[in-house]
Amino acid sequence: MATSRKPKAKQAYSYLLQVELEDVTPKIWRQVWVDSGMSLHTLHHVLQATMGWTDAHLHEFSIKGKRYSLPDPEDDPGRLPLDEREVLLGQIMEPGLEFKYLYDYGDSWSHVIRVEEVKLVTEPYGAAFVDAGQGACPPEDSGGAPGYQDFLDLLRDDRESEDVQSFLQWAGEDFDPGRFDRHSANAALLRMAWNRWA
Repeated sequence: MATSRKPKAKQAYSYLLQVELEDVTPKIWRQVWVDSGMSLHTLHHVLQATMGWTDAHLHEFSIKGKRYSLPDPEDDPGRLPLDEREVLLGQIMEPGLEFKYLYDYGDSWSHVIRVEEVKLVTEPYGAAFVDAGQGACPPEDSGGAPGYQDFLDLLRDDRESEDVQSFLQWAGEDFDPGRFDRHSANAALLRMAWNRWA
């Protein structure tokens, strides 16, 4: 007599991602845990909140020679990206995988992301969590890594210069390039998960 079997539950994983903004010194980085059931589109929102960006510009992922983004009518028909909403992290993540996340095609903020650790989990957390980080997110539209690096160098060498004061006036007088608030980043991620913004 045949017995009915319950379908096997799909295994869930949690990934520790090391996210580093390229071409800026001192390094700006974050370590963030994400679940295998998240889509690349959700990861985009996680990265925005984790780093401190405002999601005001276009973006794309480059993973193993393939481009992933949100389809746009202005995309080059000969170079269409894959739809990031249709790809789950569990389908592509593996230990040691390194890939790129590009934010803002004008300023070209390039992030290198590495899968540092993979854990089998019995219950997915359902939200991302920042473990550690260093450095403030650069202000939006600050000229990309070269423009921001010029500011950092000037800040170190001539804090009272007119260019530094002008940048700080524009970015906010309390802007501190060395500050990273892990609790604020995690609060933003928790609000995002709670309200299902992603």
